[in-house]
Amino acid sequence: MMSSALLSSIVSALLLLFFLFNTPSNAQLSSTFYDQTCPKALSTIRTSIRKAISSERRMAASLIRLHFHDCFVQGCDASILLDEAATSTSERSALPNKNSARGYEVIDTAKAEVEKICPGVVSCADVLAVAARDASAAVGGPSWTVKLGRRDSTTASRALAESDLPSFQSSLDQLISNFGAKGLSTRDMVALSGAHTLGQAQCFTFRDRIYSNGSDIDAGFASTRKRGCPASGQDSNLAPLDLVTPNSFDNSYYKNLMQKKGLLHSDQVLFNGGSTDSIVSEYSQNPSTFNSDFASAIIKMGDIDPLTGQNGIIRKICSSLN
Repeated sequence: MMSSALLSSIVSALLLLFFLFNTPSNAQLSSTFYDQTCPKALSTIRTSIRKAISSERRMAASLIRLHFHDCFVQGCDASILLDEAATSTSERSALPNKNSARGYEVIDTAKAEVEKICPGVVSCADVLAVAARDASAAVGGPSWTVKLGRRDSTTASRALAESDLPSFQSSLDQLISNFGAKGLSTRDMVALSGAHTLGQAQCFTFRDRIYSNGSDIDAGFASTRKRGCPASGQDSNLAPLDLVTPNSFDNSYYKNLMQKKGLLHSDQVLFNGGSTDSIVSEYSQNPSTFNSDFASAIIKMGDIDPLTGQNGIIRKICSSLN
């Protein structure tokens, strides 16, 4: 006959196994994360983002880029939103972000609106992820189901921002490696690069390309771009990344690449006799495939090293620590 002590030990072991196998992972994000704690969070963010983009359509590109630049540094943890007063290693002053990353105040406003209805519940990292989706949808791009439950970091890393973010001078191999290090495939990289169907770039980022007289750039396109970007000076002059439909999310970006009209070196390398030519060609012919792949890739990007569970904090103001 089994002793009571042994029976008790077996029951305890079984209960422990049940607990281990039925406790959700801290790393698990869920689209329904705020359904009970802040059911109006997503609609509140959407209203705020639409208002900002209706005031300045270019803001859609800035918000998508801000989410991308956040996730590639320390994971999707809103570290990019911390300003210099919050951390001496603010990512805002890193070379890829300084005087170019925009939209901080839009995220701050959206977060403030959410704080009014659910104080201390919704993370800045989640506000940024939702804002990127709403920005895309607002300018005719794809929508997607955002997974939620991220928490905010208490640190930022200027050094990682300067080492991990892709450069406008990157080669194809560098881009593939850079995205691969974050768990993103070559196809994900080409799809996410399609965000350059929106937004603008500063003269200094494409000057070398338009004055190169290279075989990988259309001469007429280069001549047009030179009008607003002299051989020296006026470094901050802006030009649209997509000359055809600069304020609409579509597949013109890929058509431009096939015509040697990519503005940045890191754009044109996607269609320059390399391994990604076929993907560019496919997206140029099938906008629905591009939209679908972009949505899948940005969801995947949103899964990069999130802080969940007891890790991180919920910042009350996105630019500062509590």
